[in-house]
Amino acid sequence: MVSWDPHVRRGHPIMMVLIIIFGIIELSISAWLTSRYNAHHNYLNTSERDRTRFLLFTSIWTIVFSTLYSLLFFQSPDGSFLTSVGSHAIFMFLTWVFWLSGAAAITASLGGGLNCGRDHVTYCGQLNALEAFAWVEFVLTTFALVVIMLRGIAATRRGDGIKGALVS
Repeated sequence: MVSWDPHVRRGHPIMMVLIIIFGIIELSISAWLTSRYNAHHNYLNTSERDRTRFLLFTSIWTIVFSTLYSLLFFQSPDGSFLTSVGSHAIFMFLTWVFWLSGAAAITASLGGGLNCGRDHVTYCGQLNALEAFAWVEFVLTTFALVVIMLRGIAATRRGDGIKGALVS
């Protein structure tokens, strides 16, 4: 039987770094748009403004907690409740819900995306980028959540339950 522990030990930091990097990109775009909207009040409608603010919150949440979980994983990869499969699953599920909600909401607000050549919308390119990076984050968190669930199943089968470590 193949041991997945070396792959998890290598893959966890890589996945978290990718989630953090794309979270920083999303943070930059959403913070810039929020500052423009606050200064000039030139948003299409309040739903676009509010959804941009929600994505700002989601990116901050993602960066802070992904950094925390990465540091904890390096600190004690197999001995702490905070590095357990259950803790990771709760964090990643909430993060996944936030990204799904935010990406779907901004997509609905923009009508599936903007054609910047045809639609004369203020900050058109930035809004398209906001939507695209929200979906990228959703895909990354989906992949991470699937891996965590598979590790949870493996921990349960070996008798550790959800308190088991991501690596044995």
